[in-house]
Amino acid sequence: MATILERNKNIKPKKKTMQEHAEDALYREVWEDVNNEKTQQFLKKYAKHMIVGVIVIMIAVVSIQIGVRSYRASKIATAESYETAIRNGDVNALVGLSKNTGGATSDLALFNAYVTDKDVKKLEELAKNGKTRDFRDLAKIHIIGIKGDEMSGADVEKYLSDLNTKSSPYYYTACLTIAQKYLAEGARENANKWLDKIINDADAPALIVADAQNIR
Repeated sequence: MATILERNKNIKPKKKTMQEHAEDALYREVWEDVNNEKTQQFLKKYAKHMIVGVIVIMIAVVSIQIGVRSYRASKIATAESYETAIRNGDVNALVGLSKNTGGATSDLALFNAYVTDKDVKKLEELAKNGKTRDFRDLAKIHIIGIKGDEMSGADVEKYLSDLNTKSSPYYYTACLTIAQKYLAEGARENANKWLDKIINDADAPALIVADAQNIR
């Protein structure tokens, strides 16, 4: 027995009469008129809001473009100023850059100011208030190199305590520095404690491990 679907396949679609075509055309025309009228009413009702929205979007886009250009121009100007200060050995310009820029750029400028005039106060400022950990820790290592002879092993260990973590890029250097200071004052047991931290650490750089083994 044929199913309903199978029977329906054999049914030819009924042709519309002229009147039905005319009714369809009229319906579409009325529907379009209604839609157009609703659209116009919507536009009249929300026109101000839409205009304000478009203006806000345009202002935001323009502001972003101006901001990006200004940011790029600022970075280029900073880089040029930094290059000029380094080339001329201009300590004042480098200090100025360190105060007027941020992040690693500020720290690098202050560190190079120290390299230029060897003013330890600049290193101390960097060690205390540097924007990045890398440069704060680097400054402390340099300060120990300069003032370490006046300090005891315990003082050096305390001063470099912030570096006693692998999150510091100078962790292993600090360990070796502390060990060397203890050795210099004859505190072998304290020195070996720090040397063993290096020697037994699989992540320790090979050169520092070799130095630690040589003085162990």
